[in-house]
Amino acid sequence: MAGEPSGINGEIEVRSLFRWRSSWHEECGIFGVYAPGKDVARLVYYGLFALQHRGQESAGIAVSDGHHIAVHKGMGLVAEVFNQDNLRALKGNIAIGHVRYSTTGASSLVNAQPLVFRYLKGMLAIAHNGNLTNAGPLRQELGARGSIFQSSTDSEVIVNLIARYSQESIEEALLRCQNDLEGAYSLVVMTDDRLIGVRDPFGVRPLCLGKMGEAWVLASESCALDTIGAEFCRDVEPGEILIIDGGGIRSLKGRRAPRSAHCIFEHVYFARPDSVLDGRAVNLVRREMGRILAREYRVAADIVIPVPDSGTAAAAGYAEAAGLPFVEGLMKNRYVGRTFIQPTQEMRDLGVRLKLNPIKSILKDKRVIIIDDSIVRGTTSRRIVAMLRQAGVREVHLLSASPPVLYPCYYGIDTSARGELIAAQYSLEDIRRYIGADSLYYLSLEGLFQSVGGNGENFCAACFSGDYPIPIPPPEEATKYSLEG
Repeated sequence: MAGEPSGINGEIEVRSLFRWRSSWHEECGIFGVYAPGKDVARLVYYGLFALQHRGQESAGIAVSDGHHIAVHKGMGLVAEVFNQDNLRALKGNIAIGHVRYSTTGASSLVNAQPLVFRYLKGMLAIAHNGNLTNAGPLRQELGARGSIFQSSTDSEVIVNLIARYSQESIEEALLRCQNDLEGAYSLVVMTDDRLIGVRDPFGVRPLCLGKMGEAWVLASESCALDTIGAEFCRDVEPGEILIIDGGGIRSLKGRRAPRSAHCIFEHVYFARPDSVLDGRAVNLVRREMGRILAREYRVAADIVIPVPDSGTAAAAGYAEAAGLPFVEGLMKNRYVGRTFIQPTQEMRDLGVRLKLNPIKSILKDKRVIIIDDSIVRGTTSRRIVAMLRQAGVREVHLLSASPPVLYPCYYGIDTSARGELIAAQYSLEDIRRYIGADSLYYLSLEGLFQSVGGNGENFCAACFSGDYPIPIPPPEEATKYSLEG
């Protein structure tokens, strides 16, 4: 709803209209290796390093030696959780790993993954990226039948479903789980002797397959394959279950959806630019976003600068199409994490100040176009514009390489409170005044679809359009089934 901003000095006061419990929302990275005779724990360690952008709060690795599954996990970055000693202790032929990002209230060791448990058929470990939209009802149903939950993650719902179907083989149990689960999920599952990859029927969250000699690798993004020298084979298909063991690799076709619905926000922000997702090179897609943005909005300016790093490719594309100089006007501190996936607003604000510093000699007295990948809450953009003003910039024109984020994501990205989405509450002019820019423009939804090579029919763009491909429960149901009590 548009309207006059409220609050002190006309600042926008963002109010939550409703809030899903934050423990249901996470954007994570998963990695798995089947490589008998190799140091699988160290391979996963390097793979998780490449996926660190997907989660910065906890990390974990589980390893199977054929008889027992050992796990080490902790809070913090990959390099903080692991060292030579605990990696050396993780011996085996198969390993899976996880880096996790959660929202406020769910950042605790009990929710760190992989989850390791013992069931009727032996030991099993699981790492999950995504969000189940029916986790609450499933959790209540399982609890009524005697299931015990130790964490507040929906991943544990999957664990209990597998245990429910434990009379079946693990493959059959996962096929039956697919009939119960709704929402977005990519999984790497490890038993004593096999590695399994699972992707939800809509393919919302990414998962790909790679090969390194005789070893097989599963990863959220292809950039993690590159890091360990594995060759990209293909993306795991929506609804597919891949089983890797001593006999090679097998594919089971599980539940199929009416269409694919790959998350388009992966291309906008989350994925690393050197990744290829579902056949599309992320860097090229982002450059095309910038080119199309330039066709939609030509602004009189002296230079084009990006908000590094996720705005860099789009800014280069815009500059190229507009015939303007592309300049790196903001210096990034590479040792500070991504502001969007910090767990509290206070930490996000501090992260902006630590992360970016304007290069005054380049920016002073210039009319500057600054390209960001997206504008979600608006607080980061506001601080950046203020820094540019302090650096002596004459005009600041802010352009977003994606449309306004108008709706919550229920499939695993932290945009889950509509009251926190600035474009859902206020007009374009209100947002421009709040941010402090001389002008503000967003890429159109049609332009975004063009950048991925079509009309968006194979993508989920619900955060921009409100068209949810997978049914979502009403807000009152989310509250009713709160995982945080």
